[in-house]
Amino acid sequence: MTATLSPAIPPTAVVASEAWSYQPPAEAIGAQRILVKPNLGYPVGPPVTVGDRVLATVLQTLRSVAPQAEILIVEGVCSPVSLAEIAQRRGLHRLLDQGMALVDADSLPLAEYENQSPLPVRFRSMWAPALLREVDCRISIGALKRTHLKEAPLISASLKNLYGLFPRDRYKARSPYSRGQLHRPSVPQVLQDVYFCIGHLFNGAVVDGTVKYFSPDYRPDRGQTLPLDRVFFGSDLIAVDRLACQTGQEPLPDYLAAIDRLRTQRNVP
Repeated sequence: MTATLSPAIPPTAVVASEAWSYQPPAEAIGAQRILVKPNLGYPVGPPVTVGDRVLATVLQTLRSVAPQAEILIVEGVCSPVSLAEIAQRRGLHRLLDQGMALVDADSLPLAEYENQSPLPVRFRSMWAPALLREVDCRISIGALKRTHLKEAPLISASLKNLYGLFPRDRYKARSPYSRGQLHRPSVPQVLQDVYFCIGHLFNGAVVDGTVKYFSPDYRPDRGQTLPLDRVFFGSDLIAVDRLACQTGQEPLPDYLAAIDRLRTQRNVP
């Protein structure tokens, strides 16, 4: 669980789960403040959410390369169960040292993030924690999941994981516990806005594919579990999610290619 101090994290890498050691982004080395966004939004264990071993490996490695850093583990839940209750049920506090804190995204001050896309889908700007602008390094840790909306497959990995950073009060629809406004006109389309508002700010991505999740419908917390025994990581959310889909034999979401085309036009990393 130690880091390799290279100049930069590779664009993508895949390692067997048991053999995995994390290589953090260059921005994490010697950082003073680091934001980690793990998928912990449901009161259910992996593969619906990120496994403890993957989360612990990332946190321990970050501590080894940034001994003085304040490491903030930020999540916004997707159910009536609070983040504090989820943490208690899972015993997450045992993974944290004195310089780490678990923070409910819905409790944070907000800032407006302009959409850097040349072709915004719905949102010309989006509101998310101001903290994203205040840290030295940002890492998304997603779980590899496939659900289905309107009979079309929806892949959740490191980019979709960022939904939990958007305030429910602002983006709720019928349910106060979810972010229904981010499902219109469709999640794959809105994910383009998500990337160009806040996703491009992230310095690294990890996708826990130790076990992947499959649901024949929209339910993100009730479905089948399928062993994959892989962890994916790298510096680019889009490239990591693509590698996870290809290795896991999941359909490549259209939004990955769309984001690649748009960021080439706009010259956004």
